[in-house]
Amino acid sequence: MFAKINTAGLLGIDGFLAEVECDVQNGIPGFFLTGALSAETREAQFRVWNALKNSDYPIEPKKYTINFSPAFVKKEGTAYDLPIAVAILGSMGVIDHTALKDTAFFGEVGLDGSLKRIRGALSLAFTLKKNNISRLIVPWGNAEEAALAEGLEVIGCITVNDVVSIIRSGFSSEEASCCGAEDGVRGVVGCAGSDSEMLLPEKYDVDFNEVHGQEYLKRAAEIAVSGRHNILMSGPAGTGKTMIARRMPTIMPGLTRDEDIEISKVYSICGLLPENRPLLSRRPFRSPHHGISDAAFAGGGSMVMPGEISLASGGILFLDEMPLFSRTALEMLRQPMEDRKITVTRVKGSYVYPADFMLVSAMNNCACGFYPDKRRCTCTRAQIKAYMGRLSRPLMERIDICAEARPVGFNELTGGEGKYERKTESSEEIRKRVVTVYEIQAERFKNFDGIKYNSRMGIREIEKFCVLGSSEKEYIKEIFKTKNLSGRTYHKILKVARTIADMDGKEKISQEHLQEATGLRSIEDELFKKKREEISI
Repeated sequence: MFAKINTAGLLGIDGFLAEVECDVQNGIPGFFLTGALSAETREAQFRVWNALKNSDYPIEPKKYTINFSPAFVKKEGTAYDLPIAVAILGSMGVIDHTALKDTAFFGEVGLDGSLKRIRGALSLAFTLKKNNISRLIVPWGNAEEAALAEGLEVIGCITVNDVVSIIRSGFSSEEASCCGAEDGVRGVVGCAGSDSEMLLPEKYDVDFNEVHGQEYLKRAAEIAVSGRHNILMSGPAGTGKTMIARRMPTIMPGLTRDEDIEISKVYSICGLLPENRPLLSRRPFRSPHHGISDAAFAGGGSMVMPGEISLASGGILFLDEMPLFSRTALEMLRQPMEDRKITVTRVKGSYVYPADFMLVSAMNNCACGFYPDKRRCTCTRAQIKAYMGRLSRPLMERIDICAEARPVGFNELTGGEGKYERKTESSEEIRKRVVTVYEIQAERFKNFDGIKYNSRMGIREIEKFCVLGSSEKEYIKEIFKTKNLSGRTYHKILKVARTIADMDGKEKISQEHLQEATGLRSIEDELFKKKREEISI
């Protein structure tokens, strides 16, 4: 007898519709699985065999041929266990598989017949909805997550026996209400995504009012967040660069529902969603160690997974001690910073993951961290050149703001009077200003597809929205000649100046805005001046 069951598999951040076919014939008893399967998917035969036996559905000693379609796409993971079990039960006549044309299944099966949560349920559910599947049966642990696909009826079950009962009942709500929990109340999560609000207010354990001093650096951070500009902070060790970076998510506007779902898909694929929460509900802040492998950074591995670049999408990717990262890892950033996505290519296919992150990086002025304090710095001229030389010019040209952190005095740290009087502006106060700038940008770019922030402007948008007066043109012309700017750097200054003007509520860019934008790249000038060997120690 033959049975066919709908399911889905992961391919990058999205999925693909798949079918599990089971054919039972007389012959040498055994399982025969076909269709480009990974090792863990092929091992499903042992899990399913024991699960059905322990659920009182003994498998007859016959030849079971199980095919996965489309056969040319690699099937990975344990989500195919439940579709295999249902297909076998359909081919044995235990259930009526002809009533399952609009129903799909996925989930891992335990040896005792229990259903276990799998990764990537959010992406799989949206894939099935896109392919006109109307009903989905999943492990109870994935029910809320899958129900975010609005319009898809989702039923969460605990065991294989629950699945059989649901199918035999014709998917009646009375039977489904008993399948999800011992209290008989939470069995069905049907179309929950359309009726319930899953977003939570973003709460943080840190706040900008904890940062004393470094007003220049805080100003640079606010400008960077307001226009989504990539930023590099440089200065001696212990000056608060990391402290400020970790507080930058607290001044970013909250997530929209669509953003939250897109970000949560990546975390679902990696199995990193918060326990008992179907959505991440906050902007990511990823801070990988400089010893990270290339695959963990950009994505990949034997079972291709998103890397830190994708996990930071929608939030901040913070690279502390940026020059200590491998040259390969740093150069990997160039394409995602332009395209806001990353493609991981392997022999058997290409996987596309989002990479719409804001780069925040920090570095010392030298390897020991004390330059330019000649009394404490122990680095040689060659060591300083080697340390700074890890950052290539093409990479630096994709960083809009380069801000310098200076040592903080005792009075600034402890509070005082006069110019050292402590400022306690909170993240909430700063975020209100940032939200205002976001609204200005949303109105400006409402007719431009793919552009939401000033940092994303291309040549056409710069010419339209960064118009300069005669005096401003003369000023930037002199800067261009004096500093020997590249075209990319020139446009970068204009984009930052546009953000500063928006923060001031000005329609036109003034010379003061250009001056501040130019000053926010002084470190880049230092890094790439023609005669770096003239640095004295």
